[in-house]
Amino acid sequence: MNHAIVVERIGGPDVLRWQEHDIAAPAPGELRVRQSAAGLNFIDVYFRDGTYKAPSFPFVPGKEGAGVVTQLGPEVTDFAVGDRVAYSGANGTYSEEVNVPAAIAVKIPDGVDDEIAAGVMLKGMTSEYLLRRTFPVGPDHTILIHAAAGGVGLIAGQWAKHLGATVIGTVGSDEKADLALEHGYDHVVNYRTENFVERVREITKGEKCDVVYDSVGRDTYPGSLDCLKRRGLFVSFGQSSGVIANFDLALLNQKGSLYATRPSLFGYTATRAELDTSASALFDVVRSGAVKPRIGQSFPLHEAQAAHSALEGRSTTGISILTIAR
Repeated sequence: MNHAIVVERIGGPDVLRWQEHDIAAPAPGELRVRQSAAGLNFIDVYFRDGTYKAPSFPFVPGKEGAGVVTQLGPEVTDFAVGDRVAYSGANGTYSEEVNVPAAIAVKIPDGVDDEIAAGVMLKGMTSEYLLRRTFPVGPDHTILIHAAAGGVGLIAGQWAKHLGATVIGTVGSDEKADLALEHGYDHVVNYRTENFVERVREITKGEKCDVVYDSVGRDTYPGSLDCLKRRGLFVSFGQSSGVIANFDLALLNQKGSLYATRPSLFGYTATRAELDTSASALFDVVRSGAVKPRIGQSFPLHEAQAAHSALEGRSTTGISILTIAR
């Protein structure tokens, strides 16, 4: 019997319930996967607490995972039983077994284990599109990444440094600052003890940044705009502290003819070619050692309540995963 975390109503971590949960045979174009691990991401919180609307109730949360293919649905030709696969954008990965569209699955290459793959797909491919496509980062750029010790932050810091940029990060503790400095950051600002806008100006000698990557939201806005050069780019790709209210387009003009964008991973991996390119770039930097993903927290799947509490309490660092015993 398959077990999963099931959500029957919107609420806090306590609505995450571990119980038996049947799944249907894989439909045409789907893979049945016996999972090794599922990724833990803020998008899971957003569906659980109602920030994002769930398609129906009850539902199984989770968008990311990895494991071994055990069954092929009709019309699947590019995968085989026994393949190790990973995926981001699936539905219901807080489960021992899951049906995944073959169109969003990628084969895990040798040299990358299942748990790393499960935790790195969303965060790693997010880092890829942010640094290589939303704003192509290079040696001439100075960039600011908020939540530098988080899952995206630790990957993006290493990757940006690999691309030659000067990388500034913000964190909420001295311990997280040390961690970020170990993962590619040139400068780290503790926003609890320092004004990050003033420190960015000091660090850059008044030049400020070409791009700010902001997954925090309410707490860092509009300060993020004040860290940008004239015609710089504000990239809002998350809202861990809450939604930015009353975004005023006129501010972009007032603060230097700035640009702003609100991208998502799914907007950058909509085609099979885009997905394969992004995943290949990610696995390449992981296997080369340029990016060393760090699993900061690992929770058994049935302890998803504790995992969500830790994530929302900002007590996590690096990648967090939910492990699934076989």
